[in-house]
Amino acid sequence: QVQLVESGGGLVQAGGSLRLSCAASGRTVSSYAMAWFRQAPGKEREFVAGITWTSSKTYYAGSAKGRFTISRDNAKNTVYLQMSSLKPEDTAVYYCAAGYYSGSFRYPSTRSEYDYWGQGTQVTVSS
Repeated sequence: QVQLVESGGGLVQAGGSLRLSCAASGRTVSSYAMAWFRQAPGKEREFVAGITWTSSKTYYAGSAKGRFTISRDNAKNTVYLQMSSLKPEDTAVYYCAAGYYSGSFRYPSTRSEYDYWGQGTQVTVSS
């Protein structure tokens, strides 16, 4: 069992920055791939960025590349999402997720591939 708790959301003006945190706990948390997803009202939940606990590789959706940075602190079992140059279209509930990753070429990026989810944190970007 893995528990995920997000924090760091809030209201920010367009062009601003926010850093989200995801504190993970559970006996086998280090064996899971981690990701950030987001869901805007009336839209599907979508992959934003991914990282594992053991590799330096990171993975991003096209909308996040160049503006968002995913990172981790293994000692704290915490994953971060640094968001910069925020746009109103980034407004959504952001979720942290943990799922199985075999190490294959394709990083898991669909909702169904993740087994554990946090409660979500609201990010609102005003224009």
